Amino acid sequence: MSLTRRALLAASAMLLAPSAARANSVTDAAGRAIQIPETVKRVFPAGPPAAIMLYTLAPALLLGWPRANRAEECAFMLPDVCARPEVGRLTGRGNTANLEAVLALKPDLILDVGSTSPTFVSLAARVQDQTGIPYALLDGRFEATASTYRLLGALTRRDAEALASYTDKTLATIEARVNRVPEDQRPRVYYARGPRGLETGLGGSINVETIEFLARNVAAERQGGLAMVSIEQVLVWNPQVIVTIDRDFSVNVRSDPQWAEVDAVRAGRVHLSPRLPFGWVDFPPSVNRLIGLWWLANIFYPKHFDEDIRELTRDFYSRFYHVTLSNADIDRVLEGRG
Repeated sequence: MSLTRRALLAASAMLLAPSAARANSVTDAAGRAIQIPETVKRVFPAGPPAAIMLYTLAPALLLGWPRANRAEECAFMLPDVCARPEVGRLTGRGNTANLEAVLALKPDLILDVGSTSPTFVSLAARVQDQTGIPYALLDGRFEATASTYRLLGALTRRDAEALASYTDKTLATIEARVNRVPEDQRPRVYYARGPRGLETGLGGSINVETIEFLARNVAAERQGGLAMVSIEQVLVWNPQVIVTIDRDFSVNVRSDPQWAEVDAVRAGRVHLSPRLPFGWVDFPPSVNRLIGLWWLANIFYPKHFDEDIRELTRDFYSRFYHVTLSNADIDRVLEGRG
């Protein structure tokens, strides 16, 4: 960053940053004391997980989206909020927002939901120092969703208890039933991404947290994030169930001779994840995975989970996405179209 640009940012921060008067201190998930203005009306999401979680709790506060939403996605959200502009992203792949643009939006708070590792702590501190805007880091791990909601409520001065309690109850209910199934009897699952199905989540990857919550991830022998694998490796793993987010792969794998000997393909247990307005397993990894946990549990353990996924979907979309679904809407979501 040039000295001229740094000076510009510093001067802009003094003019545009929210007043520290009557600010309250809230400790974020990284242990940083964040001074929050008395009134929070405008929040900049640093990435997609933050945008989704903020939308579910307090849609009016959301300044915009890391990328513009598509019409098919807006059909399942509040239209006026879904249509808010693309503001870019500060974190993750393809970060596109620059600090001058962030300042011009005059947010009261910058919010990031995801990793709280030193890399992201350093980024948050740097952006906060250069803009004068409080920048809060929240834990994006699936198991932390309820506590993250409660912290988000404290940061925005909104009541998050209903969504946090729903989350606690969902995880506790599902975990108790899964615990009845011995570890060695839980299905071996392969998570397939991309049109060839050869990108997957390694052990501990945020992309497969819900799968690993319920079953055995065949790629968990290695720890890491997303990785490309070979069809030969998939054949060695020989998963009993395949979950995918790619529609083309879900259609083509059934007639692909390379996949013909995989148990999941032979048994017809290849499942396309719903993805409207956001993916149910991943893409992005945010609170949208909660309804996906019910869907996966029903796929993996139909004898233990006899809830009506249609009614669960209707209830979740009402609570979290603020929309009432018709039967046709539910059909469209569950078919994975999009």
